[in-house]
Amino acid sequence: MTEATELRPPPGGLPDTKEVLLNLGPQHPSTHGVLRLVLEMDGEYVERVDPHIGYLHRGTEKLSETFTYTQIFPLTDRLDYVCPPSNNLAFALAVEKLLDIEAPVRAQYIRVILAELARLSGHLLITGALPMDLGAMTALLYAMREREMIMDLMEMVTGARMHTSYCRVGGVREDLPEEFAGKIREFCDIFPNRIRDYERLVEKNRMFIKRTRGIGVIEPEDAIDLGLSGPNLRASGVDWDIRRDEPYEIYDKVEFDVITREEGDCYARWRCRVEEMRESVRIIEQCLKQMPEGRFLADIPTVAFPVNKDRVHNSMEALIQHFDLSAYGFKVPTGEVYSAIEAPKGELGFYIVSDGSPKPFRMKVRAPSFVNLQALYGAKNAHYLADMIAVLGSLDPVMAEVDK
Repeated sequence: MTEATELRPPPGGLPDTKEVLLNLGPQHPSTHGVLRLVLEMDGEYVERVDPHIGYLHRGTEKLSETFTYTQIFPLTDRLDYVCPPSNNLAFALAVEKLLDIEAPVRAQYIRVILAELARLSGHLLITGALPMDLGAMTALLYAMREREMIMDLMEMVTGARMHTSYCRVGGVREDLPEEFAGKIREFCDIFPNRIRDYERLVEKNRMFIKRTRGIGVIEPEDAIDLGLSGPNLRASGVDWDIRRDEPYEIYDKVEFDVITREEGDCYARWRCRVEEMRESVRIIEQCLKQMPEGRFLADIPTVAFPVNKDRVHNSMEALIQHFDLSAYGFKVPTGEVYSAIEAPKGELGFYIVSDGSPKPFRMKVRAPSFVNLQALYGAKNAHYLADMIAVLGSLDPVMAEVDK
């Protein structure tokens, strides 16, 4: 046997490698897209986190200045692409506020049903994805089973599973198909028991609890100062929901509870979304009972795509031609408006400046995912690298909405 070689430090001593600058993402499977977190670390301890978001910039706001109001709807689909009907609704309400018009009552009910389905779609994804980020795969497989049912309902109504483009200024594109009511009632009957399945899988899992309870705590004052909204705000004990506090469409005609928690940690944010899904089912069931017959689109001149039959000979030309709206006795008012809804991720608002043309002069999107990422700075007890995965997942960002 040979003697072991004695290890000696190099001249000048060992380099200090304790402080590390670490890139988490954009390829990491738990960064929910192309988010890049630059972490200043002392060993495994996170001293500072700096989110870098510039990998998916689509120029939605600037691009909207070159599109008519109806042409912008497909762009809104691509913001929070998990929940397109909510994006459609938020933009439609902003334009209707500018035009001082209101959608027919039936259209409002249809919009709310689709918006709550979108909320279920978004919450289902993160309800399963957060446990998966922390090593529990089964919850996501269960959640995707019911999300497929929602995608089928979306396709039945809009013809698309994801990019629905279903809303129109003054209503919706078309009425609900006859078979929709039966299918969605069947879903509402099944879904509450499935929510309980998710809870049984995860809520008492020791590893999930240790990774989420007391981790990433956001105090109520910090949540307000950071501009958080949606479940991320309510999980910190702030009782605020635009659907109830600044109601739009028919939300003042339905009953639902605003879910809040006091802990403000990753577990509270997960629980808030699980319990909110039950309230969405309640809202949908009430809408089905209350929804009247009638028009699904307001009787107003078309805000975009005004078609002159003498000049336009096919539908493709109708989509690409822009004509002077004044020739049709209709003019978009000048001015500026802001309108917001309670989207699944929080307050989704559109600020529009109009110069009287059929296209917005300027448009700004108040995207909740972008604002909510500020909580990465303010989250307490996220001490270690593994904790950052839990905190990020609990905030539920969609990067297409962040870097819009």
